Amino acid sequence: MENKLDLSVYNIRTDLALEARELASERTPEVVMNGVQFHTEEENGITVSTMTIDTDEGAQLIGKAKGRYVTLEVPGLRSHDSELQDRVTTRFAREFAGFLKGIGITEKQSALIVGLGNWNVTPDAVGPIVVENVLVTRHLFQLMPEQVEDGYRPVSAISPGVLGITGIETSEIVHGVIEKAKPDFVIAIDALASRALERVNTTIQISDTGISPGSGVGNKRKPLTKEALGIPVIAVGVPTVVDAVTIVHDTINYLLGHLGRQVKEAKKPRPSSRLTPGGFSLPGKVKRYTEDDMPTPEEKQAILGMIGGLEEQETRQLIHEVLVPLGHNLIVTPKEVDDYVEDIANVVASGLNSALHRAVGMDNTSAYTH
Repeated sequence: MENKLDLSVYNIRTDLALEARELASERTPEVVMNGVQFHTEEENGITVSTMTIDTDEGAQLIGKAKGRYVTLEVPGLRSHDSELQDRVTTRFAREFAGFLKGIGITEKQSALIVGLGNWNVTPDAVGPIVVENVLVTRHLFQLMPEQVEDGYRPVSAISPGVLGITGIETSEIVHGVIEKAKPDFVIAIDALASRALERVNTTIQISDTGISPGSGVGNKRKPLTKEALGIPVIAVGVPTVVDAVTIVHDTINYLLGHLGRQVKEAKKPRPSSRLTPGGFSLPGKVKRYTEDDMPTPEEKQAILGMIGGLEEQETRQLIHEVLVPLGHNLIVTPKEVDDYVEDIANVVASGLNSALHRAVGMDNTSAYTH
């Protein structure tokens, strides 16, 4: 009897549907993804990818639940560009309003915003920080409805913490709040994990499929979904961490891209076309490495030896086999995570305020956030 190798332990940790689709394409490039519609566009430094999974076959292939996923990728968010942040807020508000319309939510229906995560751990504090900055109005509708102007809806918010702090499953807390507060829909915000360094703290994912608290670091809890809670759940996620296997793998690819680009530049007839000499740093001036920069398979093997002949998944498996027994497959986040998380949480909060309340426009949204 032939023993099959279990490759599940080598699965790449990612919570982004966009990356799950990329992985599926890499594993089986010849397979047509039936039941999966995908569209992407780029405008003013913001790349918006929309994916809809319609069938069980598509969901199994991608590894994500059926539903609609919108991903905003904004590499420039790390530069603290306030104008870019305003553009991202506007686009996020527009996309989120489209989700509300898509599930039949009207302007008067009430929302419960759930900020998932541990506020004591910065990479996991996206949800709680968003909750601090959203405009909550449910109490006003209950205590002084006659003074609430037109253009606002009842909104409540909660940061339920994590199981290690409360001893209570997050889903149980949220379910109890829903029973008492009776919102019409839930917005769940959580930190995620990515398989790519460039997407950390620069990406926002919106989906109508709900969310599993703790999935970003492999601690899956009971999900917050429409099936579990009984009302629609829109999930907003921001990747803030990657694992060490991803970092090592991406570093190898960056090294290959750098060396491949040097080889190609060195072959050009004019010496002035050479790359910047070693030791010089030009932040923001280096173009991203592309497939055109990568060395040929022969050059790759000459640079890395036996490792250079491995496929991408095999390389990740090898790195996993080396790091895990040592206990070194760490969950890692950038050292500037404090600023990054604060910035992107404010973008999400401002976008939610604008999408949920017609009276809050982009000209006055800053009045409602810190």
